[in-house]
Amino acid sequence: MSLNFQFSEEQRMLQETARRFAKDRVLPRAEECDRSGKFPMELYKEAFDLGLLVPEIPEAYGGPGLGVVDNCLIIEELDWACSGIGTSLVASSLCAAPIVIAGSEEQKKKWLGALAVDGRIGAYATTEPGAGSDVGGIECKATRHGDDWVLEGTKSFITNGSFADFVVVFATTDKAKRHKGIMAFIVPADADGFRRGKKEDKLGQRASDTVVLHLDEVKLTKEHVLAGEGDGFKVAMMTFDRTRPWIGAGAVGVMRRCIDECRTYATERKTFGQPIGNHQMIQWMLAEMAIRIEASRLLTLKAAWQVDNGDASSIVSSYSKAYAADAAMKTAVDAVQIFGGNGYMKDYPVEKLMRDAKIFQIYEGTSQIQRMVIARRVLAG
Repeated sequence: MSLNFQFSEEQRMLQETARRFAKDRVLPRAEECDRSGKFPMELYKEAFDLGLLVPEIPEAYGGPGLGVVDNCLIIEELDWACSGIGTSLVASSLCAAPIVIAGSEEQKKKWLGALAVDGRIGAYATTEPGAGSDVGGIECKATRHGDDWVLEGTKSFITNGSFADFVVVFATTDKAKRHKGIMAFIVPADADGFRRGKKEDKLGQRASDTVVLHLDEVKLTKEHVLAGEGDGFKVAMMTFDRTRPWIGAGAVGVMRRCIDECRTYATERKTFGQPIGNHQMIQWMLAEMAIRIEASRLLTLKAAWQVDNGDASSIVSSYSKAYAADAAMKTAVDAVQIFGGNGYMKDYPVEKLMRDAKIFQIYEGTSQIQRMVIARRVLAG
């Protein structure tokens, strides 16, 4: 048995490209975009040109054909600079994932090609006002009319909903059937009845575009059906199995930024005649941050490696998501504490990092849902 913790030369180059882009292009825009709540669209084009977007789309459809580990390396660097901007940059990958998993050859060529070759923007829509972690509870209605379908309903908290060119939408033929009635559709944004609604004013990750989407009798042909009745739920779960390591990677990026800021502050800020980094309690908090970062990264990369090696349903994805999300929140809170009163002010970056970190515990299955999944596996033996 071999065990190797070294990245390949190609992975190191990819990581360095993402790191330079994050430091030189994303970081200088982070504060402004957080304040305005607007995503800097020019950065999407720049990231696309550098090959940092939709990295997991196979080469056969115009993508780089990279793995989940590779994507996690990119995401960690982007979220170090700004997890809000990073989330919107990654959203097209979330849209691509169910198409990679369940799309027909024609769908893959058309829609994955649009993302990977043409630089189009995609979005992913499961969440509704009354259904978040409970995907089986969605109410967006899919009604069949011959070979065609009509969608009616509302989707909420949709990343990149304001400017997506198309959206993967999950809907049900009958809400009483719960997961057995769920289908998945590819919905072009120019379809009649597709309407972009309220833009959310969020606590954190404010640079990420998040909106409500309305589907008012949106008529679709059979070519837009991604997954049939009952299969939609399976596709949604398979998508999350594949993408949960991304959340862990983003959380690691935020934690790295926290410790970087705290290291600098702890050497410059003085109390009782010496830098606060000389005080044992500050050292203890910094040590705990470092431990959380290392543990979170290892769990995340193990989960990503298992997906790349065909084990997409591994429970380690839930481990990594739950642990890294909680670790990021704890680390960001500690960062504010190290900065003291200054940490509570918008003049210093850790205030934003704390606001940004919270969402990791909520989206793509809350920390509580992850523990339910993990507990069921433990009890099953």
